[in-house]
This record gives sequence, structure tokens and C-alpha cells, in this order.
Amino acid sequence: MSLFAALAVSADQGFAACTRVITVPVASTGRSVIINGKQIEGIYPDLLRSLMEKEACKFSLSAVPRARMELMFETGRADLLIPASRTPKRDEHGIFIPMIYNRATLISLDSNRPVISSAQDLLDKKDLKVALVRGFDYGPAYQDLIKELSRQKRLYLDADPLSVARLLKAGIADITIMAPSILAGAIMDDGRVQEMLEKLRFEPIPELPWGIAVPIFPKNLWVQKMQRHSRTHWNRSPSQAWSGRVFNVITRRMF
Repeated sequence: MSLFAALAVSADQGFAACTRVITVPVASTGRSVIINGKQIEGIYPDLLRSLMEKEACKFSLSAVPRARMELMFETGRADLLIPASRTPKRDEHGIFIPMIYNRATLISLDSNRPVISSAQDLLDKKDLKVALVRGFDYGPAYQDLIKELSRQKRLYLDADPLSVARLLKAGIADITIMAPSILAGAIMDDGRVQEMLEKLRFEPIPELPWGIAVPIFPKNLWVQKMQRHSRTHWNRSPSQAWSGRVFNVITRRMF
């Protein structure tokens, strides 16, 4: 059974065990992926480990910076990119299995500052510094913001959500952009920034709408699998199988 069969986990599919170890680089992403020294925990590592217990498949997880994780997937050195939001750039390299919806918003510490209602509004407020996680991607509008903020010399890029939170707390940056659950999850258990949790201000903008958060598989592996199994079957089964497992793991991690 290949990577896809391992993740489908439907009892009636009748696949054999995985033929090799599945390489999964991961980066700190709130409660979704928690890196603590050499320990890798969180919703998605728990999910993969539950699959290892049920199926004869082994996932090799390694902690890397988010930008390197993306590069590894694009260059064929990773079998799975998780978690990730669907974007046109990622469409070039992978096949998506829809699981949950998320939305990136502007996040700052509560203040009397007027509401920011659009991407242009943010760009016009040139006194505000923005900190983002290097390697995060929420689509073309997000990438356009990165380019323009960089041109205006208002952009800080850091390795992970916790580092961004510390920039916000120190007043070095005023705003970040990411899914609220990622930032909240990152600061929830860290005493240095935990007090920020009750002070966060969330401002959605129309340029960053709701999107799908998914695991992404390399296209070349998907094409190989399609030669043996119908696309209809694979478009249906993996998302159904994952959704129940994700709900159970999220429940354990968040509550």
C-alpha cells in the first residue's frame, strides 16, 4: 500500500502494507504541530501515529523550518505537506485532500487603532510593521502583500508563529497575518507570551477569504496511484476517512 492507501484507511479497500517509510517534514504550527526540542507532538503528528498503530505504515517525522518544509515538498524530498492551505503555487506540485476550512486574518494586540478593512487599508497605514512566518502562504493576495510590505520596508519574516508572537509582544511588530488558531495555539502554553491570549484582536479582510486546510500529496505519486485505482474512488475516500480521525484528534488536543 502506498502513501495514499495508508491515509485512506478504509477497511474495505484491501490494500497491503506500505512498501516504504513515508517522509513527513513538519514545522511548528500552533496546536497542529508542536515542536519541543526533539519531541514532535500536536494534532497532525497524533493523527499520523494513530495511522501507524492501525496500518502497517511508518511515517518518519522531522522538525524543520516552514520554508525548508515547503522546499522539500517542491523538490520531491517529502511525501506529505501537512498542514497547508490550498494555493495556486501548491497546486503546481501537489494533490489536495480537503479536510477543514480556515481563514487567515490580521492579528494584533488590542488597541484603539481604527479597524483595517482591506489589504489596501493595511498598505496605506505605513506606520504599522508586519511580522509573518517565513514559508506561510495563503494565496496570491497574501503573496502580493508580502511583496509590497517588503518594498515599503515594513516586513519582518520569522521562523515560526511563536517567534512572531514575541515580536508583537515586544512592540517590534504591530500586526501579523495567519489563521487565528495557529497563533493562539502557539502562545497558549508558553509563559513568555501567554498573557497575550486575552488581548488578541482579529480583523478579517476580503482579500483573504475562507479556504481549505489540507494534507498535500506529490502529484507524481498521485499519478502512479491513478494508474491502478479510479480517480472517483480516491477523490471520495481519503477525505471521508481523514475527517473523522481529524475530529477525534483535534478534540483530544484542544479540549
